[in-house]
Amino acid sequence: MDKTDVIVIGAGVVGLAVARALAQAGREVMVVESHPAIGMETSSRNSEVIHAGLYYPSGSLKAALCVTGRDALYDYCAERGIAHQRCGKLVVATTAAQHQRLAEIAAQAHANGCTEVRMISADEARAMEPALQCTAALHSPMTGVIDSHGYMLALQGDAEHAGAVFAFASQVLSGERRDDGIVLRVAETGAGSDDEGFLLHARTVVNCAGLWAPRIARSIAGLDEGSIPRAWFAKGNYYSLAGRAPFSRLIYPVPEPGGLGVHLTLDLGGQARFGPDVEWLEDEQIDYLVDPARADRFYAEIRAYWPALPSHSLQPAYAGIRPKISPPGAPAADFLFASHGSGHYLGLYGIESPGLTASLAIADHVLGLTQALS
Repeated sequence: MDKTDVIVIGAGVVGLAVARALAQAGREVMVVESHPAIGMETSSRNSEVIHAGLYYPSGSLKAALCVTGRDALYDYCAERGIAHQRCGKLVVATTAAQHQRLAEIAAQAHANGCTEVRMISADEARAMEPALQCTAALHSPMTGVIDSHGYMLALQGDAEHAGAVFAFASQVLSGERRDDGIVLRVAETGAGSDDEGFLLHARTVVNCAGLWAPRIARSIAGLDEGSIPRAWFAKGNYYSLAGRAPFSRLIYPVPEPGGLGVHLTLDLGGQARFGPDVEWLEDEQIDYLVDPARADRFYAEIRAYWPALPSHSLQPAYAGIRPKISPPGAPAADFLFASHGSGHYLGLYGIESPGLTASLAIADHVLGLTQALS
């Protein structure tokens, strides 16, 4: 049985950031990833937005780690030459009835430390974005976009430079809590059911498996199963615009119950995308197909703030799946970090948006928690 100090399960953006932080702190780190390369699930299927931290409840981990992580991420991108753009965002009201909600968002943003956010008039908003229709707006200059794959490659390089090793195409089958650590049974991804795999012993296991984190936690004997959250899979479909959009900033409608509405994001080349919507999946069934017909419901929402959106201009782009730990209709849960009664295990659950933005701050938080475990 091979032994190591720390095993990080998952090589998405959060797993990579965690591996980097632990390795740079002097820990012996092995990253176990079921896919053949980094970031092949949630981390490569999102809007690539660097969030400012406007909406999250005061005192939540999402609020604190988003703002801290945002600043750290901008600094890291500048230092490492990772493509990004601090383009800013407008949250727009399209009726006078939404002005109070806009003011509430501004107050929440300021409470979260986003003091640069300000209310602006419709005329000011249209001066920034002439194609925009609105009655008032909120300007968030710290919102941006990033080349997420370039970022993940930099994290991987830093982790490897600090001594971390990666085991790709390696799937965690089960595990067992012991007095001196955690033993995991790992097999080659896609191996037959008769393949018993091999055993890895770690003093500390950090579960950053995203969509599969709750399932993996339940496969480890000896953890307090009652404290492991249930996973809920919320698919988000994105549609790209045929042609170039006349916007230089991200455009978000005032949030409605259940989500942020159909918003316009831009990639680093200026190509516009709309979405994501929310499509709940049954029984953890992964489905990344984008139904062209779902775009039909987007047009009216988008035309509320961009009346000139051409008909039949939205085409399927891609889909991602949010690793939620709150069910449909419930308020979004905060990030959850849990040991389930073990001094050798830490699980990360519900690391959906703003997970990418907060990744460096999440890694620092995990570093502190694992030092306390040890």
